[in-house]
Amino acid sequence: MRVIRRYLSAEITTATLLVFAALLMLFAFLDLIRELAELDKGSYRLPHIMAYVLLSVPGHAYELFPIAALIGTLFALAQLVANSEYTVMRVSGVSIPRMALTLVEVGLLFSVLSFVTGEFLAPPAEQAAQQLRAKAITGVIAQEFRSGLWVKDERHFVNITQVMPDSVLQGVKIYEFDAEHRLRRISLARRGEYVSDNLWRLRDVVQTDFADRKTTVSRIEQADWRSVLDPRLLSVLLVVPEQMSAWNLYFYMQHLRENNQQTSRHEIAFWNKLIYPFAVLVMMVLALPFAYYQRRVGGVGAKVFAGIMLGIAFAMLGRLFTYLGLLRDWPPFWSAILPTLMFLSLAMGMMWWGERR
Repeated sequence: MRVIRRYLSAEITTATLLVFAALLMLFAFLDLIRELAELDKGSYRLPHIMAYVLLSVPGHAYELFPIAALIGTLFALAQLVANSEYTVMRVSGVSIPRMALTLVEVGLLFSVLSFVTGEFLAPPAEQAAQQLRAKAITGVIAQEFRSGLWVKDERHFVNITQVMPDSVLQGVKIYEFDAEHRLRRISLARRGEYVSDNLWRLRDVVQTDFADRKTTVSRIEQADWRSVLDPRLLSVLLVVPEQMSAWNLYFYMQHLRENNQQTSRHEIAFWNKLIYPFAVLVMMVLALPFAYYQRRVGGVGAKVFAGIMLGIAFAMLGRLFTYLGLLRDWPPFWSAILPTLMFLSLAMGMMWWGERR
């Protein structure tokens, strides 16, 4: 019995790793093709593109763990069925619950790898990739702190307290320096609205000018500000909740609550970070009922195709429930866990039906 378990574990692990590697190479190739369209923009050269593609790999790896586990397990089990090895295992006394337990044991390893990748590797790598790309193309250097987003735009240092979903800026501070790196002007604006062609309209502006040992303070209802920043670049520079680690999300939510700000999106992202690794286990268990079908139902290719469709459905369902949770103000925990529970229920139902046949 132990030999059969080891054989089953080895087959599933090997197939999952091969599928995982193939998917990673595919996504890296697609990233490379997309980024080549930006070649020679600013100082964006081929070494920058290669570095960007490599830094994007951990993020793709984190997203692909459940899908790779599903397709790899489906492929391995379909091969066992095609070679009549599955029938031999059942005749030898290996029950379906025993097989499911073996899948869970293998899945735990991939779940731990998924959590480590999503918590420690993907967030800093993704942030480094976006900053490298933005700096090479636009020359903008940016870093996000608790005080907001800090951006270096030529001789200007810009601090933005908050970027609203409609790209309206809240709490804009612009520190302008001259050619000799002396502070020339500080502009404080309550809000900023994007007009067009890198032009922003600042509202309720307080300007402090420093010249010849004289300081002048003036209040302006609105002022135009031209910057390399635009809504698209801001969306790249800002670290979105989905790309943050669970640890950082927890402390950032505390900061938002202390400042009476909305935390719904961050809470859903936090629970997704904790629950997503368990999706690997669910996907592997979901693959098991497909072994019940006879060859006439479909060969290895058909079952792998079914796995791809299930993986896409899982990804789409996860995004759907995230958006619905934000729109309908659902409890963040349930918004995050419902897709996994639905697929787990599907797996349990199929296993129960297969046992009754």
